[in-house]
Amino acid sequence: MAKSPVLHTAHFALHAAPVASVQGLATEPALGVVLPKRWAKRAVTRNGMRRHIYAQFGLQAAQLPEAAFVVRLKRSFSREQFISAWSKPLADAVRAELAHMAAFCTTDALKLARSPAAKAVAQPPAGVAP
Repeated sequence: MAKSPVLHTAHFALHAAPVASVQGLATEPALGVVLPKRWAKRAVTRNGMRRHIYAQFGLQAAQLPEAAFVVRLKRSFSREQFISAWSKPLADAVRAELAHMAAFCTTDALKLARSPAAKAVAQPPAGVAP
């Protein structure tokens, strides 16, 4: 994560780098996930997010470019809005942001990964509070 994120959503940041620039990776898409306890206190929340991240990017696997992607949680979800540790509304909010990220990865990620000055700032999906 030495490079700046190529995409921000309300709660996540996406880092990307061409596979050729990452030592030890095969020439296929790679995905990493960083979910700090600081932003998701409960293990059930982190595990749910992790499952959704891998599932969402797994659906797009055939269209992903040869790059190393890291999805990082950068802000906590509001405990006032999402009371349960892992509820349907929280899962829907996470899924909406991840769908936007996965769609971005299939189109623009490598272009932005090559130019460190370029960054995309995404608007949160409708119905998701920052």
